[in-house]
Amino acid sequence: MTPPAASGSVAVDDAPDTGKRLSSEERRRQILVAALAVFGARGYEGATTDEVARAAGVSQPYVVRLFGSKENLFLAALDDALARMLAGFRAALADQTPHDPEVTPEKATAQRIGQAYVDLIEVRGLHQTLAHAYLLGSHPAIGAAARQGFAKVWRFFRDEMGLDADESRAFMAEGMLISTMIGLRIVDDYGSDPQITELFRSCFPTELPHVLEVLPRGTDRW
Repeated sequence: MTPPAASGSVAVDDAPDTGKRLSSEERRRQILVAALAVFGARGYEGATTDEVARAAGVSQPYVVRLFGSKENLFLAALDDALARMLAGFRAALADQTPHDPEVTPEKATAQRIGQAYVDLIEVRGLHQTLAHAYLLGSHPAIGAAARQGFAKVWRFFRDEMGLDADESRAFMAEGMLISTMIGLRIVDDYGSDPQITELFRSCFPTELPHVLEVLPRGTDRW
């Protein structure tokens, strides 16, 4: 996804402008892309359906007509973020592309899973929407959905990927570190703070130029 335009609208890869009228499902997808960006930047309490509508380029009543409420919209965005992430993990797990013969199959799989997580940085707000959801454990609806989603990710590492508990913990811990770095927009300090520069080079040894290009900056609206 390209960075948001100056007007505040979110560029949508899923529904390109072809001049034809979008279907309800295509428009729903467009709104979810915008919702991830807005909720990611503002959090559940700080975001409004009006902001999401403006980011998606639709009217606020249309958002309400499709989703009913901000709570429903956030739950849909959370479900979309989890679905995208797990789909990326499963695609990486199923990838049979030949790897460096000096790398074990298990390490090659782990590298592909990690790359899938990093690739999702291009979906503006995805990691942050998940992080916001994980802070809403006391919310009767969002808390329950967030816990279920968190457990699904753990089960992926344990049951589908076949990692032991310590390996699964390490994967999730590194993912949380990356999400925190994105949410802090600490990329602004890359190059000027030696410790932050070291941290980025450690977390993104092969994808650093691309990551630096797509990460949201402190001046970005979303």
